[in-house]
Amino acid sequence: MSEDLFLTIDVGTGSVRAALVDRHGQVIAIAAREHEQIVPQFGWSEQRPADWWTGVAASIRDVLSGEPDARRRIAAVSACWQMHGTVLVDDKGGLARETAPLWNDKRTIAHVAAFEKRHRPSTYLADSANPATPAWPGFKLQWLRDEDPEAWRRTAAVVMPKDWINLKLTGEIAIDRTDGGASFLMDPRTGQWSERMTGLLGLDRAKLAPLRNPIEILGHVTAEAARETGLREGTPVLVGGGDYPVALLGSGVYRPGIGSEVMGTSAIITAIAEKPLLDAQVSNVGTVEGNWGAFMLLESGGDAMRWARRAFHEKQAGYEEIVAKAAEAPAGADRLFFMPYLAGERLGHHRNARAQFFGIGATHGLAHMHRAVLEGVAFAVKRHIDILDRISGAPMERVIASGGGARTKLWLKIKASVYGIPILVPAEAECGIVGCAAMAATATGLFPRVEDAAESYVRYSEEITPDPRWTETYRPMQAFFEKLYLHSQSLYDDLDRLPS
Repeated sequence: MSEDLFLTIDVGTGSVRAALVDRHGQVIAIAAREHEQIVPQFGWSEQRPADWWTGVAASIRDVLSGEPDARRRIAAVSACWQMHGTVLVDDKGGLARETAPLWNDKRTIAHVAAFEKRHRPSTYLADSANPATPAWPGFKLQWLRDEDPEAWRRTAAVVMPKDWINLKLTGEIAIDRTDGGASFLMDPRTGQWSERMTGLLGLDRAKLAPLRNPIEILGHVTAEAARETGLREGTPVLVGGGDYPVALLGSGVYRPGIGSEVMGTSAIITAIAEKPLLDAQVSNVGTVEGNWGAFMLLESGGDAMRWARRAFHEKQAGYEEIVAKAAEAPAGADRLFFMPYLAGERLGHHRNARAQFFGIGATHGLAHMHRAVLEGVAFAVKRHIDILDRISGAPMERVIASGGGARTKLWLKIKASVYGIPILVPAEAECGIVGCAAMAATATGLFPRVEDAAESYVRYSEEITPDPRWTETYRPMQAFFEKLYLHSQSLYDDLDRLPS
């Protein structure tokens, strides 16, 4: 039987997913294993890389067991992973530290604050592609150097989570340029580690694993890895990529003019550009096809609806009931505004921002409040779209929506009408798996370019177009939202100074 399958591995913060995908991009089998976050103290978040490998090996065995002769039919293995996790490897290929801080770990806040005090963004953005934030591995490595010097001394190589799994599979070590571009340590102009950024952070550049492109073949499954996973020894393994850029590819977002919105707890809006968009409000990640994804994050996206369910219904109402209630109110909620900054902002001078309702009158009721929450998130994301459009000079023509928020039809209609452009929803929700398969198909010669693979593999279940009447209502409200956003900033510090 021919090699007609790809094995994809997608490991998030909560679970491993291994899947078999055929040469047409169809997911034919999937298996999952959960793993836990470790929270030693408030603001910290880490996991054991050994647990990742246990979950990967088990999920691969599960998915292989359900498909006849699967191990012989796999043409290549392609992985994506949660980004920014920082794994220390010793000179024997083992772990120099049992746990790795994750993307959502905040222990580096003091290191970030010290860096921001010494350096203005304009002086380093061209070298890092990104403003400073606790998520970046560069700051995690500072903390590990300072707070766990024994592990740092034993470290021969620093890798990201998927690279640790690739090391276990192949014995080879590398970091891909999607993870590298979001590390605060890679020069976006050269695609190599930045001497300037490693120097500014006081890090040993020699400890950073080599940078390679995502669709290159890193190595082949070793005999030991074959025994543990059930894979065929010698199966090619790609370098792979970070979960977010791979999911961009797997949702059809790979050229300028196409944007992505991922609505989970947060809302991430991304614009594809040929070069990083250098601005203190914007983060950048390298993409699989060699462009850049400039993104802005709203901390409370789907979490705003979760808050409304708790605050107004004490969790007794379902989300469908809340959305149905919101649908009873007219577009614009009779001029009621909601500022959705329940968890502050990720970047900028007002990380201490707060949420608020504005414009409440005696005629407003629960339906208006719920609709205002949905519209407020849309206004906040539209604000980010406008910033990205202005910097890039290439306005978004359409948005591809994914994540839990993409299942709420009313919310999608509100967003399309606020944004003024169509929103498309991928038919396959597992965009990371589709992206991994597109990479493997290109690496094994089925397609000349990874963009061609994505064009063939990605399908959409629906297109949501703006409602012209709603758009007319929302346009002046968006301008007012901007005024409210700016005027509110002068109050946040005063609020923080009030007795708690």
